[in-house]
Amino acid sequence: MTQHSEGLADVLVVGAGPAGLTLAIDLAQRGVPCHVVEATEERGVNPRCNTTSARSMEIFRRLGLAGEIRRAGLPGDYPTSIHYRTTLAGEDIYRIDLPSAREVLAGEGKDGWPTPEPQHRISQLYLEPILERHAGTLPGLTLERGTRLVSLRQFDDHAEAVVETAGERRALRYAYVVGCDGAHSTVRRQLGIRYEGVDAIQRFVSTFVRSPELGRLAARDPAWTYWTYGRRIASLIAIDGESLWLNHVAFAPDHDTGGEDPEQLLRESVGKPVEHEVLGVVRWTGRRLVARRYRAGRVFLAGDAAHIWIPVGGFGMNAGIQDAATLGWMLAAVHHGWAPPELLDAYEAERKPVGEQFAAAVGAQARTSFADVPPEIHLPGPDGERARAEFAERLAVTEPRRYSPDGFSFGYHYAGSPLVVGGGHAEITMGDYQDRARPGFRLPHAWLDDGRSVLDVLGHGFTLLRVNPRAATTSWTRAARVLGIPLAVVDLPGRWPDRYPAELLLVRPDQHVAWMGGAEASPEQLLRTVTGRVPAHQR
Repeated sequence: MTQHSEGLADVLVVGAGPAGLTLAIDLAQRGVPCHVVEATEERGVNPRCNTTSARSMEIFRRLGLAGEIRRAGLPGDYPTSIHYRTTLAGEDIYRIDLPSAREVLAGEGKDGWPTPEPQHRISQLYLEPILERHAGTLPGLTLERGTRLVSLRQFDDHAEAVVETAGERRALRYAYVVGCDGAHSTVRRQLGIRYEGVDAIQRFVSTFVRSPELGRLAARDPAWTYWTYGRRIASLIAIDGESLWLNHVAFAPDHDTGGEDPEQLLRESVGKPVEHEVLGVVRWTGRRLVARRYRAGRVFLAGDAAHIWIPVGGFGMNAGIQDAATLGWMLAAVHHGWAPPELLDAYEAERKPVGEQFAAAVGAQARTSFADVPPEIHLPGPDGERARAEFAERLAVTEPRRYSPDGFSFGYHYAGSPLVVGGGHAEITMGDYQDRARPGFRLPHAWLDDGRSVLDVLGHGFTLLRVNPRAATTSWTRAARVLGIPLAVVDLPGRWPDRYPAELLLVRPDQHVAWMGGAEASPEQLLRTVTGRVPAHQR
């Protein structure tokens, strides 16, 4: 790897949000020196994403952070349920009952889980400090707050970033730069890459409040989110399970929200006045936009810099964490020399189609979830009861997949990637997936006899899972040794033939299946393909 005169790092990560910090932690744990710069001096005070998906929790489990994250956020015994009501103080319409963090940590019902780490409701306010604290403990990882990127230039063997701290500018050299700097990304603008998609799906006014009275009212029937249907569709989200609440109110995409009074919006959501203190108000637009490119030369985009969409299903931040998990192992492979730089071409080939399909599915779900609500649900007596029952039937069809979006967690894939052998076309949907190993897909979870998940026994590099104990693996280990590719061989019990339908499964460092098959395999050719040394699929 080229040595840079400043000796800071081989990768510059611009932006210390969840995507940037996840990438930096992953790189550091893989032995890649990296430097993070963040323009803001302090983290934001307004809650943003409030859900960490099951797949993100699996990634954090691999990084050693899942337990700490699950113990943060809402109180351990607070339910993560979703309630739909006319107003918070009004009539109940429909509910989705979901477990508390304590129930998940205790493993209640774990034999039926599709994952070792179910989704977790935690505000970004609490998630980011955990990531940043952990980043600060890792050798080879440095983080500067109050440092902004000014400009980028690229050369044959490095990229030069000019950064500014307290009015002082300096030029730094890196092998690669990753823009994780949000929707208004300086990195993306420097590259001249535009978003494509729908610029406005819905407008919102989000009000962050402290209200012990609201907490006491909610405690009568606690939930993580209350959907209410006053003058506008709104969601009241529990941030700390006590006095901190976020009130999201939705408006049509052409509505001017500048004249909307946050105090009135809160009264309409609750159904009556409550004593409160406003901590912050944000007026924003839900969009569906994906960057035209995710890479230009030595510079990459991840997270909101690469894609933004309306937060239906909670997959804005979580898609960024997936970006980080994909790019992290690729940059590490190139850094350590067991894959060529051409491997990095696969990042955009893998992640951009996922971003586009996520965006389309989220947009479709938003149209359903924010469709017109029958005003009769507010009527007293039998007419109101009948209207609420009919509306509940509609919600029972549209909403469960939104709050358990297993397709987005376990069904997204890289089947068309040049690094995947034997993949085929499969549409990504929000709620559906197959709990069966397939090339390009995340390896399905199963509990082993010692209490670990199959995902826990994977190596740091590639892993060859042997389902048939008689299958020979010597040629695989020999080929990996010759090519310098880290490869662990792990025996897997054969009692899940439907879940792992092959004698051998080659799993990538990001826990996605690269190939499945048996004795007919040509290990050297396969290993060359999955590390980007040959350009074409081997079918």
